[in-house]
Amino acid sequence: MIDQVTSEINIWWIRRDIRLTDNPALQRALDGGRAVLPVFILDDTLLSASAPKRKAYLYAVLRGLMIELERRGSKLIVRSGNPCHEIPKFVHETGARAVYAMEDYSPYSRQRDECVRRQVNLQWVGGQTVFHPSLIQTVDGRPYTVFTPFSRAWKALPFPNQALWEPPDQFPKIPNIISNPVPLDPPPAGFPASEVRSLERLQLFVSETIYRYQEDRNRLDIDGTSRLSAPLRFGVLSPRLAALEALRAINTAPDEPSRRSAETWLNELIWREFYQSILYHFPHVLTQAFNPSLRSINWQGSADELQAWKEGRTGYPVVDAAMRQLAATGWMHNRARMIVASFLVKDLLINWQEGERWFMQNLVDGDPSANNGGWQWTAGVGTDAAPYFRIFNPVLQGKKFDPSGNYVRSWLPELMHVPDEYIHTPWWMPLSLQQSLGCIIGMNYPLPLVDHATARERTLIAYRVRA
Repeated sequence: MIDQVTSEINIWWIRRDIRLTDNPALQRALDGGRAVLPVFILDDTLLSASAPKRKAYLYAVLRGLMIELERRGSKLIVRSGNPCHEIPKFVHETGARAVYAMEDYSPYSRQRDECVRRQVNLQWVGGQTVFHPSLIQTVDGRPYTVFTPFSRAWKALPFPNQALWEPPDQFPKIPNIISNPVPLDPPPAGFPASEVRSLERLQLFVSETIYRYQEDRNRLDIDGTSRLSAPLRFGVLSPRLAALEALRAINTAPDEPSRRSAETWLNELIWREFYQSILYHFPHVLTQAFNPSLRSINWQGSADELQAWKEGRTGYPVVDAAMRQLAATGWMHNRARMIVASFLVKDLLINWQEGERWFMQNLVDGDPSANNGGWQWTAGVGTDAAPYFRIFNPVLQGKKFDPSGNYVRSWLPELMHVPDEYIHTPWWMPLSLQQSLGCIIGMNYPLPLVDHATARERTLIAYRVRA
């Protein structure tokens, strides 16, 4: 045990709050001027199930936090193993009075935290969402399972807009404690891999892009989204701060279309909280469809078709471009996520859980609640789900949201020179044109795995039997 008065030491157990600004757990740990030991446990269970690019992003933001703490005279202490063992061991080693941690809502996290709480003085603090899931309920005390009334209830609550908490310039001095190194995997490109860069991106987005968000957010060929999903997923960015900036943008919008655009982005933040609420109240959604009547659909797709989908070889350009973007970058536009999910489930008739797993194995921003909620929505089997008979046409989706084919060409170089009129239906190109372009459909680029119209009818029958 270190040579200090034990009542002077608190532990800030960092999980999905890898930031200093607007961090309630850190604020509580610092109350009273006590020494605070920031510790992050590289959890074997979580790391073994994480996408390589997601782990690389985690390591990058931890290194960023390490730099910011050192600037303030503190340090990040990193340990590896099972938190249920490592946190109590760390408490014993340091003689800490209490452990402060931001509450997490996934089933694994709740089991982990309860295990730790039975051994040490663990204080849970809110902050992963603007409002705790238990606060947004119907008049008779039940959780909402439809987004629109959840959103209304969310907006009706008094917004916690107290002054933004900023960390002190200097932290209380802490003893010299051994720490494990953070792996040096290079972070994936395109993501703000630090709190400072995340805050900069937020400010840039709410000052410009947010006012075109409603119009641009679905365009695959336009950089019209915030690209803040990864910082929000890891808590590098405060969700309260993001929502507060959205509200400010709404209140200062220059005109009505701009105001609606800012409201649309706020709704996306509320969707994030809705799915976290669903996971909190209905943890079984991680293993089965929310809708009991749609838990035993007769899935008919083959392993070869699933593999073709994963590799971007379906023969539908917008689907393949999105899947190759995912493999290369660890990210995919939200509209593209809906398109590829609909194709897997409703064109190939493959279980939505296969897609859910593949996304979690690849997405930098992979979050159990949002990923599960999005897949169940598209599959039509979850809460607030799209009707099962809503089936995206991949050709029409491509034409609508990538009208000139720029997105497709950026990820499918074999289609680089295909004219706009055929970019989403290359199988319709005359053979002479295919030959002149050096792009023979069926050789240089695959024929469609399925005929959409035929596949649609098959899916309607499969769902109708269970609905």
